[in-house]
Amino acid sequence: MRGLSSYEVASIYESQGKKNATLRATAKHIRVDSMKPFQAFPHLFCALCALCGSFPAIAGESSRPNVLIIIADQWRAKNFGYAGDPNVKTPHLDAFERESARFVNAVSNIPVCTPTRASILTGQRALTHGLFMNDAPLAPEAVTIAKVLGKAGYDTGYIGKWHVDGHGRSSFIPPERRQGFDYWKVLECTHDYNHSFYFADGPEKQQWEGYDAVAQTRDAQDYVRGHAKGNKPFVLFLAWGPPHDPYQTAPSKYRDMYDPAKLVLPPNVPASIAAQVRSRMAGYDAHCTALDQCFGDLRQTCKDAGIEENTVIAFTADHGDLLGSHGAYNKQQPFDESVCVPLLMHWPAKWGRTGRHLMGTINTEDLMPTILGLCDVRIPPSVQGVNLAAYLAGGKDPTDSASLILCPAPFGQWNRLLGGREYRAVRTNRYTYARDLKGPWLLFDNERDPYQMENLIGQAEHAALQVRLNETLDRKLKETDDKFLPSKSYVEKWGYVLDRTGTIPYAN
Repeated sequence: MRGLSSYEVASIYESQGKKNATLRATAKHIRVDSMKPFQAFPHLFCALCALCGSFPAIAGESSRPNVLIIIADQWRAKNFGYAGDPNVKTPHLDAFERESARFVNAVSNIPVCTPTRASILTGQRALTHGLFMNDAPLAPEAVTIAKVLGKAGYDTGYIGKWHVDGHGRSSFIPPERRQGFDYWKVLECTHDYNHSFYFADGPEKQQWEGYDAVAQTRDAQDYVRGHAKGNKPFVLFLAWGPPHDPYQTAPSKYRDMYDPAKLVLPPNVPASIAAQVRSRMAGYDAHCTALDQCFGDLRQTCKDAGIEENTVIAFTADHGDLLGSHGAYNKQQPFDESVCVPLLMHWPAKWGRTGRHLMGTINTEDLMPTILGLCDVRIPPSVQGVNLAAYLAGGKDPTDSASLILCPAPFGQWNRLLGGREYRAVRTNRYTYARDLKGPWLLFDNERDPYQMENLIGQAEHAALQVRLNETLDRKLKETDDKFLPSKSYVEKWGYVLDRTGTIPYAN
């Protein structure tokens, strides 16, 4: 058997390393002398080349992680088995949490849909991108996570609820307003989960089969399978509409799992509305369990496709749900049930599979820069959030353990007619402090009073704490250039036209 020539050796090396710039450069500079040991054993050399070619590239596009971001609508941080909820069944997310980094103090900057989603996409605060109310439009020229990752070589996809287009909740969204996402099966907003429509590439309206979260998850599974063997990494958003109300619309097999009479209510639910809350909570929990199964199915697909190890999976929600706590429903208010959201992040290739609880505060605008940091992609100067990638890798907490929460303009389900008000608040690892335009409003010690039932404002023994937290809030407002003005100032600045309740009108 003749030995291979240096040209043949280099050609084989070049072929096996064609997906890796480092190997290509090496192949072009192979010295003849360095090949002599292999010329006597050509088949061994070819086997080694093939073996090397079967491993992921060391550098370049193929070494970057895939990114899978799953967003539920109105799923509060407390409503998981892993978080100690006595009622809800979430076995798949409980197992995921045991292998993930859990941000215990994750919050929604403005706990309502459109502002949060715009901040996730742009890494900006709401008073910068301007979407501080539902149904406002995100500028087509916005710098978004999909545009940035797309330029860095990623395939981009979005499935499910969008709610940042602002041109009607059932309108076709043309490509120029899709914010950099190429694969597209989206509707602006619907909560009719069993009669749910979407648009893909064209203006023809299509319908998800059955309960939309299941169908959307199946589509995400197909996307993962189709991209698992590709040459490019991907970023895929899956945005479910549930467990947002209406509560009684999950598939019957999940609703049958919850008997309202047997549910344990939080102590901050007034007795006068307990029966109503039990009924709503049973439906809410049914949605959550249905979504938990969807999550488990999608994660298993990632495993089966062989990509889970090098995929960053982030599970979160846009905001929580008061669900009767404090005698209130829905969101926008600064109580934990409204503000605190789940955030689980998982990347076995880098962090292993040992679960961790991270106490550093993370806000909505921090997700984009953190994902870009994990992908080793430059963070645009337009981004205002904090990159927590090094913290996730075991580094120091870069936050100051205080997150700013705000309501620039009350509207919709918490408009002024329903008691809504402008406020600014800080939530630290232990305390919540809120101020409205009249002055101090709420102060809770979340460690001693986890259900926020004792307002400490004005109590002499907590006066020093109130002063300290007020100073923290002032500092956060200064850092973010938030002058805490009446809502009229922001509405006029962005040119929004409101109805009599202070809400941007929309068409279904």
